[in-house]
Amino acid sequence: MAIWTPTRVAPTIARTMRVSLAYGADRLSVELPGDVTTVIEPTPAAPLADERAAVVAALRAPIGRPPLRDVVRGARSVCIAFTDATRATPNERIIPWLLDEIAAAGVPRDRVVLLNQLGTHRPSPREELERLLTAEVVRDYRVVNHDSTDVGALVQFGTTRDGTPALLHRLLADADVRIVTGFIEPHLFAGFSGGPKGIMPGGAGLATVISNHGAHNIGDPRATFGVTDGNPVWEEIRDIALRVGPSFLLNVALDERRRITGVFAGDLIDAHRAGLEFVRGTAMQRVAAPFDVVVTTNSGAPLDLNLYQGVKGIAAGARIVRDGGTVILACECREGVPSGSPFERLMTECSGPGEVLARLATPGFVRPEQWQAQILSLVLGRARVLVRSTIPDHSLRAMHLDPCPDIAAAVRAEVARIGPSARVAVLPQGPLTVPYVAVS
Repeated sequence: MAIWTPTRVAPTIARTMRVSLAYGADRLSVELPGDVTTVIEPTPAAPLADERAAVVAALRAPIGRPPLRDVVRGARSVCIAFTDATRATPNERIIPWLLDEIAAAGVPRDRVVLLNQLGTHRPSPREELERLLTAEVVRDYRVVNHDSTDVGALVQFGTTRDGTPALLHRLLADADVRIVTGFIEPHLFAGFSGGPKGIMPGGAGLATVISNHGAHNIGDPRATFGVTDGNPVWEEIRDIALRVGPSFLLNVALDERRRITGVFAGDLIDAHRAGLEFVRGTAMQRVAAPFDVVVTTNSGAPLDLNLYQGVKGIAAGARIVRDGGTVILACECREGVPSGSPFERLMTECSGPGEVLARLATPGFVRPEQWQAQILSLVLGRARVLVRSTIPDHSLRAMHLDPCPDIAAAVRAEVARIGPSARVAVLPQGPLTVPYVAVS
């Protein structure tokens, strides 16, 4: 169990303790009252001694599929779906190793295309793609940004549960071999990332994503961290991803330094299941009771690129905050909310979280990125949320959030207000940890 208190650090309880929070590309050190603070982190998983050897071994002895070389040999087209700049996947390492294995099977480069799993996110410019994949890969292979609004690039595979066309990128549909890459972490409403999410929503049409992430599904109590079975969001993601045909998975688990701790390759569902159970064993952390204050992060760069992503960290912290308590998010947000995004517009044009939720409950109302606004508004309905970031104070207030220039001072103020019974929790790695309150 990776939950510790100051008594495990020193023989006597210190009056203060320093905690290092994931923040941007660096760390943020804060001094907190040690006698009331509990730090909650994932159970450590050892990084692999030879990452490349582990990836190659997994590709040659996959779960539920023949070796990758056998799968791709003779293929006329191979589509590799890779995660975008908002994910911590070490693409710059695993993609070249994957391409080497494909080349060793005799597949020419001109038969391989790499598809950026953007979902509804912004496209990646060439310079970003070169950082993600290496300049050599971008130079030598065709790389395509998925565009969820480009109807001509989408193919229908049935419908979602509410009758909306289930649209997936044509490159995924037409490929002889689909390879889905990514990393597995707990996800705030799909249970876990990775696996079929690389196809849906990674390569899906905007209307399809909006349907799957609709208010009814997001409001389901099973649409939460760590839950897949019975989760309406995840189960529909799985079902739509499988309609395109068999896909070969390459997913990894990571530590806070983006070092690989596990490799899971093979059948899209079976290999992902093995990976999510591995991650569940490190991420899920039990606490005895809710806390008055929870300090959280969004796991640092690149995951804390913007406030839209930062809602994941807020949601993780909210799992263990008491009603009426305070969540403090440390999230660099070097790309802002982002400004002008549907998420920002929905939050700022409403008078408060109650109006956001009322709009989402209105029949026929749909908006891109409404799911993040819904989750944030649900948290704001029961807790105060403070944010330490590079976003201007007025922009945070317009989002119904409170600026927090000094996390340590904010925590001290809350502890002083509450008194000796105050309890503080810290999630230094944000949603890489999934805390939950024990049910007696």
